[in-house]
Amino acid sequence: MNNIMKIAGQKAVIAYDPDIDMFRGEFVGLNGGADFYATDVAGLHREGEQSLKVFLDECEQRGVEPYKQYSGRFVLRTSAHAHEAAATAAAALGMSLNQWAAGVLEQAASAE
Repeated sequence: MNNIMKIAGQKAVIAYDPDIDMFRGEFVGLNGGADFYATDVAGLHREGEQSLKVFLDECEQRGVEPYKQYSGRFVLRTSAHAHEAAATAAAALGMSLNQWAAGVLEQAASAE
């Protein structure tokens, strides 16, 4: 995925903000906000490392778990047409809709 950058082992989503003519990074998988801004890739790495360090230090001082815990469950809402098509695709493969959807999600998420 083009807009994901790994900084100090953590993934951050990067987006361009035309209003300020800078790139904005935001770490994912954290229990709070740790965002950062820069005009170039080197700056994103530098600012991202600093932002993450401040966030982790603050969590440690407060005794807060810095990382989100994911249960593996979430609700997905889609159109009736997409639901029917997905159920048909799953049945054609001899899978439950949940097994099929989990496989599609895992494949899409690992395409980075």
